[in-house]
Amino acid sequence: MHRDDAFRPASVAGPSRACDAAFFDLDNTMVRGASLFYFARGLAARGFFSRRELQRFGRRALHFALRGENLGHLGEIRELALAFVAGHTTTEIRQIGEEVYDEHVEAKVQARTRALARRHLDAGAPVWLVTAAPVELADVVARRLGLTGALGTVAESVDGTYTGRLIGEPLHGQAKADAVRDLAERSGLDLARCAAYSDSANDLPLLGLVGSPSAVNPDRALRRHAVTHGWPVHEFRSWQHVARWTVRAGGVAAGAVVVAGLVRRR
Repeated sequence: MHRDDAFRPASVAGPSRACDAAFFDLDNTMVRGASLFYFARGLAARGFFSRRELQRFGRRALHFALRGENLGHLGEIRELALAFVAGHTTTEIRQIGEEVYDEHVEAKVQARTRALARRHLDAGAPVWLVTAAPVELADVVARRLGLTGALGTVAESVDGTYTGRLIGEPLHGQAKADAVRDLAERSGLDLARCAAYSDSANDLPLLGLVGSPSAVNPDRALRRHAVTHGWPVHEFRSWQHVARWTVRAGGVAAGAVVVAGLVRRR
């Protein structure tokens, strides 16, 4: 049996629609790494902020890639991003989002996670990205991948210009589950007949909300939870073992080399 077949969710195993909708996390689930860092690279390349500031993003992105989400790190990155887009138009930032997808994100799309989403679509179920990343970037990724739509963190704008503030809370943790519940109510979806996919234990509120939860490239806490509860676990990270070995072998110095490489490639 092919590994993908072994992990195929029951909700899309047959030709008939057996799932009302599927919800996918973005970072480390649909794409490798932190999409907000890729967005930051695009902004830096266009003069929005300095090389030193990009290195701050890089250190957080490295931690994220190796150890998973940390709310404090995500908060710091979010505040930096909000400050940098303040005063710029929504049209300008959305255009940059399109360019960032082409320059950085497309190559990081997880082919086998995308295949899971495609199976749901082929079975007639809508597929949504649900992410703490800016909704502008999430919308681009969803559209480019042929998904139904995206829910993401919303930055406030007045007369088409960003203010540097958020509307509501970042779409993280319980906020993701609340957003999906609201969408389900508006769309008439039965959450017991829905599926969700994530890499992080921070998304347990969302995963616990649906009838068919799955772990994709899970952090340790989510892996333990998934195994305990009999959830499918999809491991698609061929690079994971190399990354862990690098950190163990070189510690902080190795991490600094990785960050420097990220900055040099911008």
